[in-house]
Amino acid sequence: MHWIYLLLAIVAEVCGTTSMKLSEGFTRTLPSVFIFVFYAMSFTFVTLALKVLPVGMTYAVWSAIGTALITLIGVFWFGEGMNTIKAVSLLLIILGVAGLQYSQEHLK
Repeated sequence: MHWIYLLLAIVAEVCGTTSMKLSEGFTRTLPSVFIFVFYAMSFTFVTLALKVLPVGMTYAVWSAIGTALITLIGVFWFGEGMNTIKAVSLLLIILGVAGLQYSQEHLK
């Protein structure tokens, strides 16, 4: 269940960040409200995940996958550019998180 909480935390965080963009600097009411709703959900779910998962690995997965997803949303939904450096950087983030997870499993 802790991994499901982490997944829900990631989805809520990505929705909150997307709402930031859609709020246009807090000038649009509904997306502005959604920022706080989604971030409250995200912090709640990540807190529940932390009851079982290690804090370093949890935060790394939460922030890295959130970063990768929001970057893809930026590219595909908001028309932001994608280049080789951005793609390689995202891959390095994902590899870094995988390395943290691997090291955590082998410390037991």
